[in-house]
Formats: sequence, C-alpha cells, structure tokens
Amino acid sequence: MDPIYERSSAAVTVRRALPGDAEAVRAIRNHAIEHSTALWTQTPQSSPESVAWLATHLERGSAFVAETAGDVAGFAVYGPWRALDGYRYTVEDSVYVREDRHGLGIGSALLAALIDSAGAAGHHVMIAGIEAGNTASIRLHERFGFQHVGTVPEVGTKFGRWLDLTLMRLPLT
Repeated sequence: MDPIYERSSAAVTVRRALPGDAEAVRAIRNHAIEHSTALWTQTPQSSPESVAWLATHLERGSAFVAETAGDVAGFAVYGPWRALDGYRYTVEDSVYVREDRHGLGIGSALLAALIDSAGAAGHHVMIAGIEAGNTASIRLHERFGFQHVGTVPEVGTKFGRWLDLTLMRLPLT
C-alpha cells in the first residue's frame, strides 16, 4: 500500500515505514515528548529504544510514514489497545506530524492509511486516546467518523498539570 494523497499545493506520499525511518520517527516523537501533551511521558526516546519500538510495529505491518519533498514529515502507527486476548480485534492509533508541516493534510493522509490497513488486517474497532485539550487531533478524528465515547478526567500528568483523556471510537467492520 503506497497511496499518494494531495492537499493544498503539497503532495504527500504515505508509505509503510522501514527500519531506516527510525531516526526520523524518533525526532518527531521526541519533539512531541518535549513540547506537547500528546505523549504522556517526559523521557525522550533513545536511538536504540526507537529502533526497538518501530520494529514492533514493522513486524505487525502497522507503521506508516508520510513524506513531503522527500523528507519524513509525519508518522502513524496502530497497536493493541489492551494486552488481553479479548481485545485482540481492537487497536489504538497514534498520528504525529512534524511541527513545521502542520496544516498540509499530512495527518489526514496518515490516518486514512491506518484505518485502511487496520480494517484490511481484520480489526473491528480503532480507538483514539487524545489529551482533551488537543482540539486539532479531536477534529481530525471526527472528520474520519470517530465518535466521542467519553472523557476521563485527570488520569495523566505532564508539565505540572493534570490531563484529561478523551476516548474516541471508529468501527472498522
């Protein structure tokens, strides 16, 4: 699956991630860790951790990158929502776009690829767990048909404040 999506004047190519994308993905993840509440950790990912983390998604076929002008501009993955086998048909998505590439349709292209891939892999539901103040991510998921199923107050903390978690759900089958 190597679809090309276009929005505005920038062509966005979404493709399956490769092992060589680990450093670009790590840079995007670490920026989110250091500057946002999108990832609820304050510990940047090391290079070996990034390689191992991406390898898990590569084995599953659930990692994608978006390129603009030949550079990795974003990445997206889906993985198990919970570890117990009763949840085996439910996955959770993660979509991240480089700070200097927001607003170009990259997040939409990545989320479309995730949804297509997860559905083709036989998954039944995709969950999005989003920090409640991240309106851009909530709007992105709403555009793809995700429904708000609840907000859990004060279940995480970062930057010295409590964070609420908004849960959204998309049926895939």
